[in-house]
Amino acid sequence: MAVFTIWLVATITFFLMFLVPGGPFLAEKSPSPATLEALNRKYGLDQPVIVQYKNYMLNLLKGDFGESIKQRGRTVGKIISTGFKVSARVGGIAILVSVLIGVPLGSIAALNRGKWLDNLIMVGATFGIAVPGFVLSTVLMIIFSVWLNWLPTYGLSSWRHYIMPVMALSFYPTAYISRLMRTSMLDVLGQDYMRTAKAKGLSQFRTLFKHALRNAILPVVTYLGPLIAYTLTGSIIIEKIFTVPGLGNEFISSITGRDYTMIMGTTIFLATLVIIMNLLVDIAYKIIDPRIKLN
Repeated sequence: MAVFTIWLVATITFFLMFLVPGGPFLAEKSPSPATLEALNRKYGLDQPVIVQYKNYMLNLLKGDFGESIKQRGRTVGKIISTGFKVSARVGGIAILVSVLIGVPLGSIAALNRGKWLDNLIMVGATFGIAVPGFVLSTVLMIIFSVWLNWLPTYGLSSWRHYIMPVMALSFYPTAYISRLMRTSMLDVLGQDYMRTAKAKGLSQFRTLFKHALRNAILPVVTYLGPLIAYTLTGSIIIEKIFTVPGLGNEFISSITGRDYTMIMGTTIFLATLVIIMNLLVDIAYKIIDPRIKLN
């Protein structure tokens, strides 16, 4: 099913890509017809779309994503490898921050249901979900770069460059995980085995972490699968704003520039990563909850 899904994503992307008007060699100053014909012949774009599809799929089976049309002399695989390393560093830190803050906040809100602390956390979580990433990024730049002059606004040459992109990238996941964890924790706290644990005289700390947290965190683990895939491959908006040379930036550039091989490579890479993350989530289910059986 994983192989079939990747093939389906690649096929749909390939044919939709060629339905979009324009081409990789059309710009403000269009090349001469002879030059345009030579470029199309070089990259095989002069052939029928179905023939191009067949050739691309045969090369893909060999692990060859082809050469970038826009970035001459660079292969798609090399570009993805370089961009992914940058996006993975920023995204990995953002995911870690989201989990370390979101899970405790959701648990605290559930334990203080209806109290001022619960209301405060939920207001903050709703705010985090509602505010778009580009708005938050702009506010962070105004506060920390323009007003306070504490943090740089572009690049990743030092640890200070990571602070604002990580904050912007982790804000929404933190808020969503907090709400998800609160809902799940409230459901678990009302179960019979929780009342039995309390009746046995177990401390609240042990009851929470030994019995409640392992079951309540399962929905969060489900959410982490696609979240990790999308975050590690880069946030298009945030990478553009902070000039981060990651994979998200390469993806949007390939679309605007009609870099067909780059569009296909990044799409297939993301689809593969999502499938792998979902598989790891299924395995993590078994580790967290022994009652789940893997066939």
